[in-house]
Amino acid sequence: MKVAVTGGTGFVGSGLVKALQTAGHEVLVLTRDAAKARRIFPATAFPNVTPVAYTPQISGDWQAAISGCDGVVNLAGAPISERWTAAHKRAMMDSRKVGTEKLVEAIAQADIKPKVLVSASAIGYYGTSKTATFDESSDPVESDFLSQICQAWEAAAQQVKAVEGVRLVIPRIGIVLGDGGALERMLTPFRLFAGGPIGSGQQWFSWVHREDLVAILMRALTDESMSGVYNATAPNPVRMGQACEALGQALNRPSWLPVPDFVIEAMLGDGAVVVLEGQQVLPKHLQAAGFEYQYPTVGQAMQAVVNAL
Repeated sequence: MKVAVTGGTGFVGSGLVKALQTAGHEVLVLTRDAAKARRIFPATAFPNVTPVAYTPQISGDWQAAISGCDGVVNLAGAPISERWTAAHKRAMMDSRKVGTEKLVEAIAQADIKPKVLVSASAIGYYGTSKTATFDESSDPVESDFLSQICQAWEAAAQQVKAVEGVRLVIPRIGIVLGDGGALERMLTPFRLFAGGPIGSGQQWFSWVHREDLVAILMRALTDESMSGVYNATAPNPVRMGQACEALGQALNRPSWLPVPDFVIEAMLGDGAVVVLEGQQVLPKHLQAAGFEYQYPTVGQAMQAVVNAL
């Protein structure tokens, strides 16, 4: 296949690009910084990867690169784990909503249209709750900012349905565990023998190992039976205290000293709400499709992350 990927230099995207390269596919990495992309994916090691400079929120020559692609994976978006100033909140929204609109515009204009758009969303769509359980049929929360972002993000992607012959898959992604991302910052207290339950420890932690997420995205590209929304989370969400205990065991560190909210807020900014409040999300559609997880439990996932460090 020939696949275009936005957000390809990020934590999830780089894993996907490497998997596509390994599988022998041709990859276009749509990026605001082509030089950075080439440093991450040097031509000697990634001969099938080509950076394409683009301005995600502005129509332009970059859109022509979509023509002839078999699939498009849209992972781009301003980071959540920063201080939510008014300007950054606009960037969080516009990078996803407008960026996706311009990508759909490119698909619509393409002479040879891709067969599938895999456009990311997040479990923030459901809001937060310590008691409710969410699956793909659950409603969003109108008053929650992250939910508003996800709703706008998904609505932009849904516009591709007007383009004949293009299948749409929307993975709502949970907290991604791997050698990077949010977990990398959370490792510090444990390494200092000062780790333990984060916040109350009772909030739900709906997670997915990065390798499983990459496998989900790869399947979404190739499995024509996949269409619509899929919760891209592991089948066994846990309370935050259980997740931290699993991390402590993997690191061979104690997990009894609570990590106060303000420490996580200092590390993750306002995006700390994702781990301090949480929600229990189940991947019913993936399970119904028979997806097999490499890391179905948080203990397995945490151990794999620590082994990779």
